[in-house]
Amino acid sequence: MSLEVELILDVKAELGEGPSWDGDSNVLYWVDILGKCIHTYEPTTGKTGMIQLHEHIGAVVPKKGGGFAAVLQSGFYEVDLPSEKLTAIADPEEHLPNNRFNDGKCDPKGRFWAGTMPYDGEEGKGNFYVLEPNGHVKKVLDNITCSNGIAWNPENTTMYYIDTPTRQVAAFDYDLETGEISNRRVAVEIPQGMGVPDGMTSDVEGNIWVAHWGGYRVTKWNPNTGEMLDSIPIPAPQVTSCVFGGNNMDELYITTARTGLDEETLREYPHTGGLFMIKTNTKGAPTFKFGNLRD
Repeated sequence: MSLEVELILDVKAELGEGPSWDGDSNVLYWVDILGKCIHTYEPTTGKTGMIQLHEHIGAVVPKKGGGFAAVLQSGFYEVDLPSEKLTAIADPEEHLPNNRFNDGKCDPKGRFWAGTMPYDGEEGKGNFYVLEPNGHVKKVLDNITCSNGIAWNPENTTMYYIDTPTRQVAAFDYDLETGEISNRRVAVEIPQGMGVPDGMTSDVEGNIWVAHWGGYRVTKWNPNTGEMLDSIPIPAPQVTSCVFGGNNMDELYITTARTGLDEETLREYPHTGGLFMIKTNTKGAPTFKFGNLRD
């Protein structure tokens, strides 16, 4: 039986993406890539906020010691609060002006994983990187077309990764101590007619939750068997990402997008671009923070 979906904020984001949950302050962060801004939401008070930026932003994560780390079109940044000052950390694709960073997420050791995609959609022109807490950036994968969702299993021995046009969730053996990935394989295949996989998250039971661009849904999968466990309809065509949050870590917050939709579709789905939430029957994996560069 599918879970009920609630519209939390009707923000009409052009391209809502990259959500993360700060468990210490109980604040949800997410971005509007094309709107060039970071959104904040405090569920307990209903308070919202926005930080306007000057270039496209792919994802934002809380940072140890306060503030954020983020991936913008021009690379990895720190974002100070409350000043909102941006400090560049690294731009591994300064030589690729047609690319921008897309989704990103931190592992339990504070490494920031994020990938790129070309603006024109040319196949295989993106890459996947990891930023170490000391500021060193390493390319992990190349020949990526649209770098997207990242998640780990509860034991942190497997990383899951989505390159959207493949219609697959890939799995890698993962060494938490070194950050090395190996033994790439297919964990999940998204069937035709369900859109394509975008962002994702995982839960404490080892399942993954996948947002479907062009698929009007979030799906829940057992990545060990490739079995789909649930398909939850979302009243928005372009479902972009999801993250667990809330006091009990059982609320799945879901971002959506309006970009590229015609007027008829926008009339039929007026809340597309909004932030949605599903109260689930499980607890989600936490959002890990980026390690402070001065650690």
